[in-house]
Amino acid sequence: MHARHRAVLPGWLALYYDEPLELTHGEGRHVWDARGRRYLDFFGGILTTMTAHALPEVTKAVAEQAGRVLHTSTLYLNRPMVELAERIAALSGIPDARVFFTTSGTEANDAALLLATTYRRSNQVLAMRNSYHGRSFSTVGITGNRTWSPTSLSPLQTLYVHGGVRTRGPFAHLDDDAFIRACVADLADMLGQARPEVAALIAEPVQGVGGFTSPPDGLYAAFREVLQQHGILWISDEVQTGWGRTGDHFWGWQAHGAAGPPDMLTFAKGIGNGMSVGGVVARAEIMNCLDANSISTFGGSPVTMAAANANLNHVLEHDLQGNARRVGGLLLERLRAACAGLGVVREVRGRGLMAGIELVVPGTEEPSPEAASIVLEAAREGGVLIGKGGGHATSSVLRIAPPLTLTVAEAEEGAAVLESALRAADSAM
Repeated sequence: MHARHRAVLPGWLALYYDEPLELTHGEGRHVWDARGRRYLDFFGGILTTMTAHALPEVTKAVAEQAGRVLHTSTLYLNRPMVELAERIAALSGIPDARVFFTTSGTEANDAALLLATTYRRSNQVLAMRNSYHGRSFSTVGITGNRTWSPTSLSPLQTLYVHGGVRTRGPFAHLDDDAFIRACVADLADMLGQARPEVAALIAEPVQGVGGFTSPPDGLYAAFREVLQQHGILWISDEVQTGWGRTGDHFWGWQAHGAAGPPDMLTFAKGIGNGMSVGGVVARAEIMNCLDANSISTFGGSPVTMAAANANLNHVLEHDLQGNARRVGGLLLERLRAACAGLGVVREVRGRGLMAGIELVVPGTEEPSPEAASIVLEAAREGGVLIGKGGGHATSSVLRIAPPLTLTVAEAEEGAAVLESALRAADSAM
């Protein structure tokens, strides 16, 4: 299968592991490969299988909707789409909200950029250093992580701001309050150099591909006060942080909500629990600023909307945000204990069921993608699948994001496997 993959698919399409896995089925928090081996899934299809594999409510909703009609497009009224839009608009915290559905986070961010630049009549966009927002031409142009930026060409003029990474960079030595003040001063100084009609700031509350880094709570609220003075929009990229994954909040922006909700938020991944669902929520005046017709052929399809509605029901009815807070807190505690005294570990960070472990060459601050690869392979041998990411053209951060239904026993099991894998990397380095 690997040889066939390489023969017909792009060479730049990333694969994990020296011997790539073919996953054939899953149930709950577990998946099985083509050889029949079971793994505890601590990455959930890049935070996409948010609730559980083969969740009965979702599979039933998909089957029932598929038995009625698979596809209609947005040219026709679509009850599941309207129902989900009503719920997301109410949950978003954005006043007078409108919702546009897409098929991915990339497409959602692309649509948000179209709205912001049209509304503000400007192609200038503020983005965070170390950020990732997708793989389309426009979203690559605002991605501040060179590992995921295959071209410097862009339809946008992007200005990168400090603040998304707390423990690296020129302000890392400051306490949280001073860090926020320094980043706000940097933002204000940058706006003094830009044209006055900057369109928007787009920011992930927790940077996903960048290695689960985040600023101190309140940074984006402080940014928003400056942005509002200039009429600049705030787009919160909730593709990885939405739906309660951070435990403390339903949306990542709520850790920065002192100055009010964002003007727009984007979502995808987890809401579909594996189905292709993404979207943008925006104030009506922003969403309705386009002066040309538009449709979505596949965004908001009846089947994906049925899946997302059933999945959202499960998230809310079973308080999975609370489970992410409780079990995620336990998992982070276990991971910090496991990493204590290991020279290869620079930092364990995260919140809820988003945990990152940054690896370095022992005795230095130099990122170590080699150590990350050792841990990734050793964890797989131990029966646990994780991800990796990071900035500065390295993948030196382990990304751990299990489904939100993770149990205490599974958290303990996964932490034990990761401890063994980390010790193997520490010894090898």
